[in-house]
Amino acid sequence: MSDITLKEVLTDAIRYWEPRRIAYNAILAIVVTAVFVLNWPDSGGRVSADLAQGLFILAVLANVAYCAAYVIDIAAQLSAFRPTWQKYRWILFGIGVIFAAIFARFISTGMFSPTA
Repeated sequence: MSDITLKEVLTDAIRYWEPRRIAYNAILAIVVTAVFVLNWPDSGGRVSADLAQGLFILAVLANVAYCAAYVIDIAAQLSAFRPTWQKYRWILFGIGVIFAAIFARFISTGMFSPTA
């Protein structure tokens, strides 16, 4: 294994993860929008400033959670498994997006579903 600097690892991680953050956020927005639309007209009656603030907080938290990928990515890149990791880190992205989408669906269903 060649000596790689922390700067190179961090640069590589940023180049890999930040463009994918756009797709991650778009997918989560689609999930929340779909739940909103599927629960119309009940969901329309729930629109308020408090709901918008809640959605903003959840979006920020989703992006904080996205940053967890950096911890795994940097550790893997600093290991002897760097070349293999760089080929397969898309799997971490996929698992993270699926997990976040399920979580977003769960939360947004609670926000937009009609009450019993």
